[in-house]
Amino acid sequence: MKMMWFLLQSSWFTVAIAALTGSISGACSASLIALINNAISSTVNQTEQLFLGFIGLATVAFLTNLTSQYLLSSVSYNSVYELRLKLSDWILACPLRHLEEIGTNRIIATLTEDTEMIGNTIGSIPFLWIDIALILGCLVYLYWLSWVVFLVTAIALTFALVLLKILSAKAQVFLSLARKEQDNLFKHFHTITNGIKELKLNSKRHQAFVNEELKITAAATLYYDIECVKLFGISNGVGQLIFLVIVGLLVFALPKFTPLNATVLSGYVLVITYLTEPLQRALALLPGLSRASVALHNIEKLGLSLASRSEAFSSELQTPLNFQSIELIGISHTYGKEQEESFTLGPIDLKLYPGEIIFIVGGNGSGKSTLAKLITGLYIPDAGAIYLDAKMVSDRNRQDYRQLFSTVFYDFYLFERLLGLDLDNLDIQADNYLKKLQLDQKMKIKNGRFSTIELSQGQRKRLALLTAYLEDRPIYLFDEWAADQDPNFREIFYKQLLPELKHRGKTVLAISHDDRYFDFCDRIIKLDYGKVVEPN
Repeated sequence: MKMMWFLLQSSWFTVAIAALTGSISGACSASLIALINNAISSTVNQTEQLFLGFIGLATVAFLTNLTSQYLLSSVSYNSVYELRLKLSDWILACPLRHLEEIGTNRIIATLTEDTEMIGNTIGSIPFLWIDIALILGCLVYLYWLSWVVFLVTAIALTFALVLLKILSAKAQVFLSLARKEQDNLFKHFHTITNGIKELKLNSKRHQAFVNEELKITAAATLYYDIECVKLFGISNGVGQLIFLVIVGLLVFALPKFTPLNATVLSGYVLVITYLTEPLQRALALLPGLSRASVALHNIEKLGLSLASRSEAFSSELQTPLNFQSIELIGISHTYGKEQEESFTLGPIDLKLYPGEIIFIVGGNGSGKSTLAKLITGLYIPDAGAIYLDAKMVSDRNRQDYRQLFSTVFYDFYLFERLLGLDLDNLDIQADNYLKKLQLDQKMKIKNGRFSTIELSQGQRKRLALLTAYLEDRPIYLFDEWAADQDPNFREIFYKQLLPELKHRGKTVLAISHDDRYFDFCDRIIKLDYGKVVEPN
């Protein structure tokens, strides 16, 4: 039901048409069985007449079946397409801090595992719907043959469905538990790929991680998956057994209690035998539908969390080309508000002007990167406010405010293309910066695409700086940019690149530990455990 509701939300009219044609197909298929049953006990002349009806019903059943499959398949895959885009929009519109609280592992698992599960399962829904229409049509024919026999059959089928529902509900619990463990598995896989050097260099850490983290989570996932398979296997076996029992009752037991003519009995046996295949297909789809239902629940849960915190987004930005001043008044941000040990940055008062170089310094964990995210508008202050040219930055204009900044954070991401840069002679300008950053011998840029990004971390940071140059925004923020540069280019960065930006009227905010270059800035903001202190 949850999957059908998911489809109805996409295009209820198309689903309704598909359901109607599928129902017609099921009714025609049931009518074909009735026609065959009648033909068995008919004369030769009657059989010739029934043959024309057989051709007509078979043609209608084929065409309506094909139409229903096409319409439902189209809606199904369009629904998954729209779901993926909607999730991506929600993530992009969600505040950065809330995304960090949700966790990368959960978001990646939802975008990959959950959407893939729904995509793989949703393709089977058209066939399931047609099978259901066929089953209902056959049940109507059984009732028409004999309501007494239908009542016995309906009681047996109801018992089977209730039993299958109980087993499916138990399996659903294990599916939910297995899905939760998958989030932890993604976290461990992230540890393997990002912490491989540390794991290789410390055998005890390696063994402890594998034995105390990875194996335990993998074993829990395996246990829950096996329990699901066992329960669904039992469901499938029980379903087949009950249908065999129904046939046995009809052939051997029921005639002893109530008189049945050969036409009714043969019709029932023929229909029950014919229904075995669609019923088995429906039972075989139950595990996939249950997994897809769990996946859809996870997506809905994540979607509600993301949508509830969604920021205002406009495709028509009013990007400021310059500014007179940016003032931070009493801003603060707290991590771990609901925990005993929390960290608070602020309150901080700060004013920024065009054409100055400001170094943000302090020890590890002092709040430098948090302050950078607050200044750029990536974090929303828990208290205080930011003013751009005496106008407060709020939800209405925060997106516009962010366009003032070009950044290279410590954990920056480098795109393979120069996205969002509609510049004349883009490749020529980019090539000039490649020479300036001493990368022209390492790579080329053609049609706005880097020939490679498989470079050292320091060289990748230079490409990120190249992108920032091309954006040409009023404020540049660098988070430990020079940390991965060789001594020669570190010197160039502080003594040439930063002064050049200042000369162009740009404001430069640089988080740095390079105290030997502190004389090249206009101001120093020193942080100590979330508070601004005077530099020594």
